Amino acid sequence: MSLLKNVGTIGSLTMVSRIAGMAREMIFARVLGANEVTDAWFQAFIIPNVFRRLFAEGAFSAAFVPMFSKRLHGENGEDLEAARSFSQDVISVFVPALILLTAVFEIAMPGVIWLLSDKPINPGEFDYSVDFARIMFPYILLVSLVTLLTGMLNSVSRFGPGASFPIILNLVLIGTLLWVEMSHGAQSNIVAMGYLVAWAIPAAGVLQLGWLMYWAHVEGFRPRWITRPRVTPEVKRLGKIALPAAIGGGAYQINTLLQVYFLNQLEGSAVSWMNYADRLNQLPLGIIGIALSTAILPTLSKFVGAKDRAGASRIQSNAIELGMLLTLPAAVALAVCAVPFITMIFQGGRFDASDAATTGGVLAVLVMGLPAYVLVKVLVPSFYARLDTRTPVYAAFAALAVFIGFNIAFLQRFGVEGVAAASVVGAWLNCAILYLVLRARGHYRLDWPLLGRLARQLVAAAAMGAALFYARDLLVDFYAAGLFARLLALAALVACSVVVYFGVAFAIGAVSRDRIAVFMKKKEPKTP
Repeated sequence: MSLLKNVGTIGSLTMVSRIAGMAREMIFARVLGANEVTDAWFQAFIIPNVFRRLFAEGAFSAAFVPMFSKRLHGENGEDLEAARSFSQDVISVFVPALILLTAVFEIAMPGVIWLLSDKPINPGEFDYSVDFARIMFPYILLVSLVTLLTGMLNSVSRFGPGASFPIILNLVLIGTLLWVEMSHGAQSNIVAMGYLVAWAIPAAGVLQLGWLMYWAHVEGFRPRWITRPRVTPEVKRLGKIALPAAIGGGAYQINTLLQVYFLNQLEGSAVSWMNYADRLNQLPLGIIGIALSTAILPTLSKFVGAKDRAGASRIQSNAIELGMLLTLPAAVALAVCAVPFITMIFQGGRFDASDAATTGGVLAVLVMGLPAYVLVKVLVPSFYARLDTRTPVYAAFAALAVFIGFNIAFLQRFGVEGVAAASVVGAWLNCAILYLVLRARGHYRLDWPLLGRLARQLVAAAAMGAALFYARDLLVDFYAAGLFARLLALAALVACSVVVYFGVAFAIGAVSRDRIAVFMKKKEPKTP
């Protein structure tokens, strides 16, 4: 299957998920707004997601997918039965570990909330902050099992179920929010509404697990969740590979928790403002970066295993070019039109114009790091394909050190926008370290033709930014108007972006039919 088709499958489903997530946040902003309750809710939701990304999507996937894929595709004479046996051994250890982790955090949650706040908060707010976190934390158990099944399905090139399961969470939350609003009304106790929406998280996790179990059965995988732990040599090897990845992923997740910590030191609803801004930032990151990362890892693993350096470099270059072709215009458009986009999408109900202006300012800073976030997603699989999970550790911790230092020095001076800027600086440093290490080891080097196309992409993005700078002021009366007027203004800005960017890109050679044909190739040519 071609890189573009794999990315298209994952990216299109991720786009649906992100759009559903955007709808979820729009409704959330109108129903609950930006206040101490939403700060507590978002903080509680971050905690299980931090551990999900750390243990399941990060360390586990980095180690499990290449090992499972090698058995599944017949390396050393092994086959489907070997892959099933390996996965069952992993599950026998993975599930008890998750149960233990959940139990520990349920007990220790008051201390966790206290550490993240590190400032006096009233007892009532502390109580519902702890309750929200305890209600949501079991989601890590459910979604980690979902991630395990996703890795198995990705190994047989069935990317759809794994890319689509987040849609279920968004639909459940949308349904819950609408039900809460209709049944309780605008004058209801916002804390009680927060509790109801919190319970939707574990409920969605149960549905997500059922969805992936169905598709796993379709592909012939029928894992048993509760079995006696079997710590085989291969499970030990998986742990040895995953541990450095977990430590490296820990840097990203410590960054997330520290971000909450720093935001809690600021006045106002900083956690909520950052969440709403990051929702728009995550839209292109999820559609492009995560899709590319997921799509290229199995192929890179195959080329690296065959010692085909030219094939691995070709896949890496194609992923970078395709990623930047789509990311640069997204970053420029979100930066130039940050406040209009936030106003059109979120303003209304309990989320007022002041919230929109502040959130827009945060978004304009945050998207400056969007190309770096995507490049990190594209470069890290080169290390994972070589079973090197240590190098991304060093890069991630270097970025974390910069993030902490920047916030210590400038938090009170720049406020919530300063926290966003610290993330941006850290992301670019991370990206630079990963590339320089790949280049120094002879694994990958940017060639001049690719650099030329990337430079032309920047020119096309700059032209689009200039057009948007003038177009956004022509539609200012539409941004806070009715739904139809907002949709019209949003469609006009998006259309302007697409026409100008791709028009200029084709005119100056940033993209061509030949390059699109390369992305659509179903098989990479063999190298002599």
